[in-house]
Amino acid sequence: MEKINVGIIGVGRIGRLHAKSITYNIPDAVIKSVSDIKLDGVNEWAESLGIKNVYDDYHKIIEDKEIDAVLVCSSTDTHAQISIEAIEAGKHVFCEKPIDYDLDRISKVLTAVKKSGVKFQVGFNRRFDHNFNRINQITKDGVIGEPHIIKITSRDPEPPPIEYVKVSGGLFFDMTIHDFDMARFQAGSEASEVFAVGASLVDKKIGEAGDVDTAVVTIKFQNGAIAVIDNSRKAVYGYDQRVEVFGSKGSIEAKNDTETNTILRTEQAVSKDKPLYFFLERYMKSFINEMKEFFEAIKNDTETPVKGIDGLNAVIIAMAAKKSLEEGRPIKISEIV
Repeated sequence: MEKINVGIIGVGRIGRLHAKSITYNIPDAVIKSVSDIKLDGVNEWAESLGIKNVYDDYHKIIEDKEIDAVLVCSSTDTHAQISIEAIEAGKHVFCEKPIDYDLDRISKVLTAVKKSGVKFQVGFNRRFDHNFNRINQITKDGVIGEPHIIKITSRDPEPPPIEYVKVSGGLFFDMTIHDFDMARFQAGSEASEVFAVGASLVDKKIGEAGDVDTAVVTIKFQNGAIAVIDNSRKAVYGYDQRVEVFGSKGSIEAKNDTETNTILRTEQAVSKDKPLYFFLERYMKSFINEMKEFFEAIKNDTETPVKGIDGLNAVIIAMAAKKSLEEGRPIKISEIV
């Protein structure tokens, strides 16, 4: 295979981010076509990246025999259906998280992948972050022994629009889902029990929409490790992203990335830079790395690093967390599946 021809379905913020990453950082792939239900400004943007074809009907991408791989970056409620259509057309698929909110629909995607033999990768980009990947490697190498406690802090600098909250599936599906996958990634095990507490402390409109904006989730894993995740929709000082793994022989942690690592000390105060503002700044390199590995799997016919089962299991934890919040009790994973 020479260059991999790519089609991107959905070119909102994340679709455009991937388009830029591929265009400027991955010489083995070229974006042939993009589609979106809203085309305001899309033609001009596509032209700036040298993308020739812009459609308002994604089927034109799936039906194009020259397209080798499809990136599904549309709204979550379309992920499963579009993925299945692309898979059945013989396209390799990168699907943004979550695959779906419904376990049956996710199962159908996984069945289609198994039947077709195409490559399928889920967009859990934080696995490819330089800090968190380093923690994972150290833990896998046994340097800190068996993992006992995993602490994950994930706080956004500001809440999303209330219109988004109403259709996103809620905090556990649109935000904490990354942390559920990260906890699995670092624990090296599957969850057995989940307990969640939450409240609407940032924006009362979020509570009125039936969601929470502040939460703490604990997860018990089959290997005995325990994870503690804390989330907030609003950290006034920036994008707060930290992970620590404490093990039988030591610990390793990743602090926030900042613009510089300088510390200013004066008679008045000791100060340093605030965390990078949001995910575009904090995780840009990880987005590039996940795309590189997806296309490497296609080119070399190897397994993708984040499979459909990873997407499924993160959603199962999210469902357990939501049920726990609603019922005020720990939920065993066996109650969900």
